[in-house]
Amino acid sequence: MSSFPNSPYVIKGGIVLLDPTTAQVQKIIALQYNPDTLTRSLQVQAVSEGSDRSEALRLKGPPVETFKVEAEIDATDQLEAAGQNRTVVENGIHPQISALEMIVYPKSAQAISNFALSQTGTLEIMPVEAPLTLFVWSAKRILPVRLTEFSITEEAFDTKLNPIRAKVSLGMRALSFDDLGFTTKGGSLFLAYQQQKERLAALSQGSSFGTLGIGGIP
Repeated sequence: MSSFPNSPYVIKGGIVLLDPTTAQVQKIIALQYNPDTLTRSLQVQAVSEGSDRSEALRLKGPPVETFKVEAEIDATDQLEAAGQNRTVVENGIHPQISALEMIVYPKSAQAISNFALSQTGTLEIMPVEAPLTLFVWSAKRILPVRLTEFSITEEAFDTKLNPIRAKVSLGMRALSFDDLGFTTKGGSLFLAYQQQKERLAALSQGSSFGTLGIGGIP
């Protein structure tokens, strides 16, 4: 998938993992090729039906926003290049796939530690805390998410059966300040994401009643 000479520089979408306590960056995972489509859906968080009529127009919080992207990973160019990357030659695209997969795995060291605690009779063992996952799609979209769907279709293999081309489908749910708390790093990032939406919405010019074919509200 070679690019044309003098083609414009294109920024990458990707995922950033932060330490949930210190907010220190643990890993940055850039998508090799930006997906052609980004599917989003918003589930409105309105006051439930059957409530008092005075509550009919009230919103409980920001909508639950979900994302879905289809990303491609391909080692073909690297395998054909004169100065081949030895990691790619020996492993194909296993490292890139594994970096994404590890987002939804608890660290093995923590799993071993928890098992050791259970063997000593510890009655309550806290579930392993995952990194704070950020979905980054340009400077206008940086928000905390939880991966909800993850599927991989491996499409080609080398002679060692290492995958060398694959499609990865990622489903994500935005985590708002209602989920993470207003004073947390994730909560502040979601608030900044919502405020960016408000600034962009303000740039949209409103229409007139005539556009709607009416003279006003009766």
